[in-house]
Amino acid sequence: MILVNGECREHIEVSDRGFQYGDGLFETIAVINGRPVFFDRHLDRLKAGCHRLYIPFPGSELLSFEAQKLSRHANNAVLKLILTRGSGGRGYRQPELIEATRVLSTHPFPDYPGSYKEQGIVARFCDTRLGLNPVLAGIKHLNRLEQVLARSEWTDSGIQEGIMLDMNEHVIEGTMTNLFYIKKGVLYTSSLSFSGVAGIMRGIILVLSHDHGIAVIERTFTKDELLLADEIFVCNSIVGIWPVKQIAKKRFPAGAGTRQLQVWLAQFQHEAIRGGQ
Repeated sequence: MILVNGECREHIEVSDRGFQYGDGLFETIAVINGRPVFFDRHLDRLKAGCHRLYIPFPGSELLSFEAQKLSRHANNAVLKLILTRGSGGRGYRQPELIEATRVLSTHPFPDYPGSYKEQGIVARFCDTRLGLNPVLAGIKHLNRLEQVLARSEWTDSGIQEGIMLDMNEHVIEGTMTNLFYIKKGVLYTSSLSFSGVAGIMRGIILVLSHDHGIAVIERTFTKDELLLADEIFVCNSIVGIWPVKQIAKKRFPAGAGTRQLQVWLAQFQHEAIRGGQ
Protein backbone atom coordinates (compact mmCIF):
# COMPACT_ATOMS: atom_id res chain seq x y z
CA MET A 1 0.00 0.00 0.00
CA ILE A 2 1.21 3.50 -0.83
CA LEU A 3 0.04 6.87 0.42
CA VAL A 4 0.98 10.03 -1.50
CA ASN A 5 0.04 13.11 0.48
CA GLY A 6 -2.47 10.97 2.36
CA GLU A 7 -4.15 9.50 -0.74
CA CYS A 8 -3.92 5.91 -1.96
CA ARG A 9 -2.10 6.30 -5.28
CA GLU A 10 1.19 5.33 -6.90
CA HIS A 11 2.25 8.41 -8.83
CA ILE A 12 3.89 11.76 -8.11
CA GLU A 13 4.32 14.74 -10.40
CA VAL A 14 7.25 14.48 -12.81
CA SER A 15 8.11 18.04 -11.74
CA ASP A 16 8.63 16.88 -8.13
CA ARG A 17 12.06 18.00 -6.93
CA GLY A 18 12.67 14.65 -5.27
CA PHE A 19 12.57 13.07 -8.73
CA GLN A 20 14.29 16.00 -10.47
CA TYR A 21 17.13 16.62 -8.03
CA GLY A 22 16.96 14.18 -5.12
CA ASP A 23 15.74 17.19 -3.14
CA GLY A 24 14.37 15.45 -0.08
CA LEU A 25 14.81 13.01 2.77
CA PHE A 26 13.74 9.50 3.67
CA GLU A 27 13.40 7.12 6.60
CA THR A 28 13.37 3.31 6.56
CA ILE A 29 11.46 1.97 9.55
CA ALA A 30 10.90 -1.55 10.88
CA VAL A 31 7.27 -2.50 11.51
CA ILE A 32 6.77 -5.24 14.09
CA ASN A 33 3.34 -6.49 15.17
CA GLY A 34 1.73 -3.56 13.39
CA ARG A 35 3.86 -0.91 15.11
CA PRO A 36 6.54 1.27 13.48
CA VAL A 37 9.51 0.71 15.79
CA PHE A 38 11.39 3.73 17.19
CA PHE A 39 9.11 5.96 15.12
CA ASP A 40 9.65 8.98 17.35
CA ARG A 41 13.39 8.74 16.76
CA HIS A 42 12.87 8.54 13.01
CA LEU A 43 10.62 11.60 13.14
CA ASP A 44 13.22 13.49 15.15
CA ARG A 45 15.87 12.77 12.51
CA LEU A 46 13.48 13.64 9.70
CA LYS A 47 12.63 16.92 11.39
CA ALA A 48 16.32 17.72 11.84
CA GLY A 49 16.93 16.96 8.16
CA CYS A 50 14.03 19.23 7.17
CA HIS A 51 15.58 22.02 9.24
CA ARG A 52 18.93 21.48 7.52
CA LEU A 53 17.41 21.51 4.00
CA TYR A 54 14.77 24.18 4.66
CA ILE A 55 11.91 21.82 3.86
CA PRO A 56 8.68 22.40 5.85
CA PHE A 57 8.13 19.54 8.29
CA PRO A 58 4.58 18.15 7.87
CA GLY A 59 4.16 17.57 11.59
CA SER A 60 4.55 14.50 13.80
CA GLU A 61 0.81 14.04 14.29
CA LEU A 62 0.05 13.79 10.56
CA LEU A 63 2.98 11.49 9.80
CA SER A 64 2.18 9.28 12.79
CA PHE A 65 -1.44 8.95 11.65
CA GLU A 66 -0.44 7.96 8.12
CA ALA A 67 2.29 5.60 9.31
CA GLN A 68 -0.11 3.83 11.64
CA LYS A 69 -2.75 3.62 8.89
CA LEU A 70 -0.25 1.72 6.72
CA SER A 71 1.31 -0.35 9.49
CA ARG A 72 -1.64 -1.56 11.53
CA HIS A 73 -2.41 -4.50 9.24
CA ALA A 74 1.24 -5.51 8.86
CA ASN A 75 2.93 -8.11 11.03
CA ASN A 76 6.58 -7.67 10.09
CA ALA A 77 7.24 -5.16 7.33
CA VAL A 78 9.37 -2.20 6.29
CA LEU A 79 7.81 1.26 6.21
CA LYS A 80 9.50 3.78 3.93
CA LEU A 81 8.78 7.46 4.42
CA ILE A 82 9.93 9.90 1.73
CA LEU A 83 9.60 13.66 2.03
CA THR A 84 10.50 15.97 -0.87
CA ARG A 85 10.39 19.71 -1.42
CA GLY A 86 7.51 19.13 -3.84
CA SER A 87 7.18 20.59 -7.33
CA GLY A 88 8.95 23.77 -8.25
CA GLY A 89 9.51 24.12 -11.98
CA ARG A 90 12.81 23.78 -13.81
CA GLY A 91 16.02 25.00 -12.20
CA TYR A 92 17.68 24.72 -8.81
CA ARG A 93 16.02 27.75 -7.26
CA GLN A 94 13.50 26.77 -4.61
CA PRO A 95 9.87 27.80 -5.14
CA GLU A 96 8.73 30.65 -2.93
CA LEU A 97 5.84 28.54 -1.69
CA ILE A 98 7.05 25.08 -0.75
CA GLU A 99 4.41 22.35 -0.65
CA ALA A 100 6.27 19.24 0.45
CA THR A 101 5.40 15.84 -1.02
CA ARG A 102 5.19 12.94 1.41
CA VAL A 103 5.16 9.31 0.30
CA LEU A 104 4.67 6.43 2.72
CA SER A 105 4.82 2.81 1.58
CA THR A 106 5.10 -0.63 3.15
CA HIS A 107 7.28 -3.45 1.86
CA PRO A 108 7.99 -7.08 2.84
CA PHE A 109 10.51 -7.49 5.62
CA PRO A 110 13.78 -8.81 4.13
CA ASP A 111 14.32 -12.52 4.76
CA TYR A 112 17.94 -12.45 5.92
CA PRO A 113 19.40 -15.73 7.22
CA GLY A 114 19.61 -15.99 11.00
CA SER A 115 23.30 -16.78 10.62
CA TYR A 116 24.01 -13.13 9.79
CA LYS A 117 23.03 -12.13 13.31
CA GLU A 118 24.42 -15.24 14.99
CA GLN A 119 27.70 -16.07 13.23
CA GLY A 120 28.24 -12.76 11.43
CA ILE A 121 28.62 -11.49 7.88
CA VAL A 122 31.41 -11.10 5.34
CA ALA A 123 32.25 -7.55 4.24
CA ARG A 124 34.59 -5.94 1.74
CA PHE A 125 36.15 -2.52 1.34
CA CYS A 126 34.55 -0.49 -1.46
CA ASP A 127 36.50 1.50 -4.04
CA THR A 128 33.83 4.22 -4.26
CA ARG A 129 34.63 7.06 -1.86
CA LEU A 130 32.24 9.27 0.08
CA GLY A 131 32.50 12.99 -0.57
CA LEU A 132 33.03 15.52 2.22
CA ASN A 133 30.21 17.94 2.98
CA PRO A 134 29.48 19.04 6.57
CA VAL A 135 26.17 20.62 5.50
CA LEU A 136 24.77 17.26 4.39
CA ALA A 137 26.68 14.96 6.75
CA GLY A 138 24.54 12.90 9.08
CA ILE A 139 21.13 13.45 7.46
CA LYS A 140 19.42 10.80 5.33
CA HIS A 141 18.86 12.78 2.15
CA LEU A 142 17.70 11.28 -1.14
CA ASN A 143 21.05 11.66 -2.93
CA ARG A 144 22.50 8.14 -2.51
CA LEU A 145 24.49 7.70 -5.72
CA GLU A 146 27.67 6.99 -3.75
CA GLN A 147 25.99 4.06 -2.03
CA VAL A 148 24.43 2.87 -5.30
CA LEU A 149 27.82 2.86 -7.00
CA ALA A 150 29.51 1.19 -4.04
CA ARG A 151 26.88 -1.56 -3.92
CA SER A 152 27.36 -2.21 -7.64
CA GLU A 153 30.98 -3.18 -7.02
CA TRP A 154 30.17 -6.80 -6.10
CA THR A 155 27.69 -9.51 -7.06
CA ASP A 156 29.12 -12.31 -4.92
CA SER A 157 26.29 -13.54 -2.66
CA GLY A 158 28.91 -14.56 -0.11
CA ILE A 159 29.56 -10.87 0.67
CA GLN A 160 26.81 -9.14 2.62
CA GLU A 161 28.09 -5.59 3.05
CA GLY A 162 30.57 -3.11 1.68
CA ILE A 163 32.56 -0.74 3.88
CA MET A 164 32.94 2.80 2.57
CA LEU A 165 35.78 5.24 3.15
CA ASP A 166 35.78 8.99 2.55
CA MET A 167 38.10 10.99 0.31
CA ASN A 168 40.66 11.15 3.15
CA GLU A 169 40.75 7.34 3.42
CA HIS A 170 38.86 7.31 6.72
CA VAL A 171 36.41 4.47 7.36
CA ILE A 172 32.89 5.93 7.62
CA GLU A 173 30.12 3.32 7.30
CA GLY A 174 28.68 0.43 5.32
CA THR A 175 26.66 0.91 2.16
CA MET A 176 23.48 0.38 4.20
CA THR A 177 24.76 0.32 7.77
CA ASN A 178 26.76 2.16 10.40
CA LEU A 179 29.94 0.53 11.64
CA PHE A 180 31.45 0.00 15.11
CA TYR A 181 34.51 -1.82 16.36
CA ILE A 182 35.68 -2.91 19.80
CA LYS A 183 39.29 -2.76 20.94
CA LYS A 184 40.33 -3.61 24.51
CA GLY A 185 36.80 -3.09 25.78
CA VAL A 186 36.36 0.35 24.18
CA LEU A 187 33.71 0.91 21.52
CA TYR A 188 34.73 2.98 18.50
CA THR A 189 32.66 4.42 15.67
CA SER A 190 33.29 6.90 12.91
CA SER A 191 32.89 10.63 13.36
CA LEU A 192 30.16 11.77 10.95
CA SER A 193 31.09 15.44 10.84
CA PHE A 194 31.83 15.47 7.10
CA SER A 195 30.05 12.45 5.58
CA GLY A 196 27.88 9.48 6.38
CA VAL A 197 24.40 8.91 7.79
CA ALA A 198 23.69 9.15 11.51
CA GLY A 199 21.54 6.04 11.73
CA ILE A 200 18.78 5.56 14.29
CA MET A 201 20.29 2.27 15.43
CA ARG A 202 23.70 3.91 15.73
CA GLY A 203 22.21 6.47 18.09
CA ILE A 204 20.52 3.79 20.17
CA ILE A 205 23.75 1.83 20.49
CA LEU A 206 25.55 4.97 21.69
CA VAL A 207 22.83 5.49 24.32
CA LEU A 208 22.89 1.85 25.46
CA SER A 209 26.68 1.88 25.72
CA HIS A 210 26.62 5.05 27.80
CA ASP A 211 23.88 3.68 30.08
CA HIS A 212 25.85 0.48 30.71
CA GLY A 213 29.19 2.15 31.32
CA ILE A 214 30.93 1.23 28.07
CA ALA A 215 33.50 3.77 26.92
CA VAL A 216 32.70 5.08 23.43
CA ILE A 217 34.99 7.07 21.16
CA GLU A 218 33.78 8.74 17.97
CA ARG A 219 36.77 9.55 15.80
CA THR A 220 38.36 9.14 12.39
CA PHE A 221 40.24 5.91 11.70
CA THR A 222 41.76 4.10 8.74
CA LYS A 223 41.03 0.65 7.40
CA ASP A 224 44.39 -0.54 8.78
CA GLU A 225 43.26 0.51 12.26
CA LEU A 226 39.92 -1.21 11.71
CA LEU A 227 41.63 -4.47 10.80
CA LEU A 228 43.38 -4.46 14.21
CA ALA A 229 40.02 -4.53 16.02
CA ASP A 230 39.01 -7.27 18.44
CA GLU A 231 35.40 -7.23 17.20
CA ILE A 232 33.52 -5.42 14.43
CA PHE A 233 29.79 -5.06 13.86
CA VAL A 234 27.41 -3.12 11.63
CA CYS A 235 23.88 -1.96 12.36
CA ASN A 236 20.74 -0.37 10.99
CA SER A 237 17.07 -0.09 11.85
CA ILE A 238 16.07 -3.17 9.88
CA VAL A 239 18.81 -5.70 10.64
CA GLY A 240 19.67 -4.60 14.17
CA ILE A 241 23.27 -5.65 14.86
CA TRP A 242 25.26 -7.96 12.59
CA PRO A 243 28.74 -9.06 13.71
CA VAL A 244 31.35 -8.87 10.98
CA LYS A 245 33.21 -12.17 10.82
CA GLN A 246 35.48 -11.35 7.88
CA ILE A 247 36.81 -8.39 5.93
CA ALA A 248 39.05 -9.23 2.99
CA LYS A 249 41.07 -12.16 4.38
CA LYS A 250 40.99 -11.05 8.02
CA ARG A 251 38.60 -12.94 10.32
CA PHE A 252 36.99 -11.64 13.49
CA PRO A 253 35.02 -13.33 16.27
CA ALA A 254 31.43 -12.48 17.15
CA GLY A 255 32.75 -11.57 20.58
CA ALA A 256 31.29 -10.94 24.00
CA GLY A 257 30.98 -7.18 23.52
CA THR A 258 28.91 -7.51 20.36
CA ARG A 259 26.77 -10.26 21.92
CA GLN A 260 26.05 -8.11 24.96
CA LEU A 261 24.98 -5.18 22.80
CA GLN A 262 22.67 -7.48 20.84
CA VAL A 263 21.00 -8.55 24.11
CA TRP A 264 20.62 -4.97 25.35
CA LEU A 265 19.24 -3.89 21.98
CA ALA A 266 16.69 -6.72 21.93
CA GLN A 267 15.50 -5.74 25.41
CA PHE A 268 15.34 -2.06 24.46
CA GLN A 269 13.38 -2.82 21.30
CA HIS A 270 10.96 -5.10 23.15
CA GLU A 271 10.25 -2.36 25.66
CA ALA A 272 9.79 0.17 22.84
CA ILE A 273 7.27 -2.04 21.04
CA ARG A 274 5.39 -2.77 24.26
CA GLY A 275 5.31 0.93 25.08
CA GLY A 276 4.21 1.90 21.57
CA GLN A 277 7.30 4.00 20.81
